[in-house]
Amino acid sequence: MPLTAKGLEGVVAAETKLSFIDGEKGVLEYVGIPIGELAESSTFEETVFLLWNGRLPTPAELADFNEQIRDRYELPAGMEQRLLSLPRDAKPMHMIRTMVSALSMHDTNPDANDQAGLRRRALNILGHVPTLLAFFHRYRMGLPLVKPDRSLSIAANFLYMLNGRKPTDTMARAMDICLILHADHGLNNSTFSARCVMSTESDMYSAITAAIGSLKGPLHGGANEGVMVMLNEIPSVADCEKYIQNKLEKKAKIPGFGHRIYKSYDPRATHLQVLAKKLAQDTGNMPLYEKSKAIEEVMLREKAAKGIYPNVDFFSATTYHCIGLPLDLFTPTFVIARVGGWAGHVLEQMANNRLYRPDVDYTGPRDVRYTPATKR
Repeated sequence: MPLTAKGLEGVVAAETKLSFIDGEKGVLEYVGIPIGELAESSTFEETVFLLWNGRLPTPAELADFNEQIRDRYELPAGMEQRLLSLPRDAKPMHMIRTMVSALSMHDTNPDANDQAGLRRRALNILGHVPTLLAFFHRYRMGLPLVKPDRSLSIAANFLYMLNGRKPTDTMARAMDICLILHADHGLNNSTFSARCVMSTESDMYSAITAAIGSLKGPLHGGANEGVMVMLNEIPSVADCEKYIQNKLEKKAKIPGFGHRIYKSYDPRATHLQVLAKKLAQDTGNMPLYEKSKAIEEVMLREKAAKGIYPNVDFFSATTYHCIGLPLDLFTPTFVIARVGGWAGHVLEQMANNRLYRPDVDYTGPRDVRYTPATKR
């Protein structure tokens, strides 16, 4: 009987040159570069180029890459009207999953799966997703749509279209760092979904749509919303100890803690903690940050010995809140970042493709005789 790995834990299903993770030591690198160095010195656009090409760009290459992305800020003809026909109370993750799929119908050659064709499709999605999210949010709030500004980066332009005013340099940089930190993370569930779909030689739009559906789940990208809900439920810093202890006694999961890979501090959480504190100070949200730190202290005392530490979702909740994102846009904003990684994995998959088709261990009955309906 074959060995069954529940949840495919420990099973190596692909080779990648995109991101390296050492869960015991808390290491994350994109193409060999520590995530901290990218968060401190790079931009999201440069990071995406790195993931798609396996190297950092020259200044001229980066300028050209930025132009290609900004050329795609505007939606294809008909997509804006399609978006404005959606129910205003639709959930943003359902909207973005559906609209990314719809983008394929505005592409004259959506099934082009050569490397050049895949890159063009990836650029389309990368450029259009922030616009779709910002337009939908303003539409559902009854506000006039704000057209994209191609002089701005992805991060700055998204916040501009969302709020109707250009963000401060601090806010734009904070958003940029969040996108860098969330861009890729090995063969996580959504990335595996993208590679699995693409292994059938489907298309980039289908692969990214599947990945978005995966990211929506509360055990994956949706966890950051759970963190914010928890923080809002706790009245004050003084109530954190009692709240967490009560949850632990009931064997309840604490949102934002624990990770399948990391048995030490998630390196992304390290940088988000610093960012969350600075933003909280700048925006008058220190009580929120202080609750986060109080929760962290309790959890480290109670669970660090078992390898349970804050993950990327824990401080990203405070960060997104301070930036001004509505709660139900936390996970959709994650989509903007992860398109970079998903597309990189699709490119990698198709460079040396083999159809995913794992075996299954059958545990049901055998040799059962069919019973006619009259004798049941």
